[in-house]
Amino acid sequence: MTSTTAARPWWQSLPADYYRHPYATLLDRSDPLKVLTTAAVDQVARTALGSVMALALMRSLGTPRARAIERERLRFYAPLADADADAVYIAPPAVPVRTRKTSGWGLGFGEAVCERLSFDSPFEPLNPALRADYARNERNRRATALYIRRPMGKPRPTLIFVHGYLLDDPRVNSRAFCLPWLFRMGYDVLLPSLPFHGPRAERLHPYSGYGFFGGGLARTNESMLQGVSDLRVWTQELLSRGAPQVGISGLSLGGYMTAMLSTVESRLAFAIPNSPVVAAADMAMEWQPLGALMRRSVLTDGWTFPELRQSMALHSPLSRPPRLDAGRLMVIGGAGDRFTSPRFVSLLHQHWAGSDVHWFPGNHLLHLQQGRYLRLMKKFMDRNVYPNAADQPPPAPH
Repeated sequence: MTSTTAARPWWQSLPADYYRHPYATLLDRSDPLKVLTTAAVDQVARTALGSVMALALMRSLGTPRARAIERERLRFYAPLADADADAVYIAPPAVPVRTRKTSGWGLGFGEAVCERLSFDSPFEPLNPALRADYARNERNRRATALYIRRPMGKPRPTLIFVHGYLLDDPRVNSRAFCLPWLFRMGYDVLLPSLPFHGPRAERLHPYSGYGFFGGGLARTNESMLQGVSDLRVWTQELLSRGAPQVGISGLSLGGYMTAMLSTVESRLAFAIPNSPVVAAADMAMEWQPLGALMRRSVLTDGWTFPELRQSMALHSPLSRPPRLDAGRLMVIGGAGDRFTSPRFVSLLHQHWAGSDVHWFPGNHLLHLQQGRYLRLMKKFMDRNVYPNAADQPPPAPH
């Protein structure tokens, strides 16, 4: 059930307790031990992260007055849930991008050239009530990314890989997702930092990513929109540098950004969200103690869960059709994932009718049989970047 297939939009047609509905993949039957074991591990880790996020939200939800202000700010976004994508994801203007050489130590790319790219993010919050506070986060205004390319020759097809919430260390992401292998197989790589992560975190924030939720759910909406806006700048920059094709993938929050970008950016060669967030409000209700905080603070004074869901639906990929055809869309999900549950990943696959999907018997962090989906992912990328097999360049030397 999605906005494109149901009589009512998905935020109304999905049951309010959808996050509790059971869902099983084929792997639950064929490989139950791995699925159940990894799911149990995920539930423990999810509770820890849910506690961190609940503490971050307490500033905006800790008093009746703060909760009333937050609900009023969230109401601003409800009419935008089914607005045109271009009215929600405002096209960023052209901005100058700075380049400086940096060390690729620990990334595993060998003799590749590693550059630090940055620009002043042109993003401005949609909600006027948040603009002044949002602008005070000065470090967040400087968007930054690592660009890994071969030393000689023209730019190659480039993969933008987007990290998950908190998981912004490029050395970890590079090795965890075998990005050096994809580099050797013919792809340059861009590793951007999402808003409030890494060098974009404010100095007084207790951890990288805190600002994404620390300012309240209304700011979270704006952080999502800024993430997409900045990714559009990166896409344009790579194309202007001569990359013949640009595609995107990412994990968790990065998978969400990947799916969101596909609803507004038709120039992508492919989009491969991995274990993506799909319905942010529903996912929050599933996480404890975050879900308890939402029920006891946000959902008070007659404010219902469908209203909360609608106030955050403006950035869900379920709210709009993708601008890529189904052949350029692939979804990857873990059967034992309890961070971004298979029920939500399956919703995205259904919404993207005709898209590819691959399930692995692991959880959000432990991707069992990862080599299988990496080979499928590379084959999928090649099919969209090099429709004629004869055009594919030989792999770069190790």
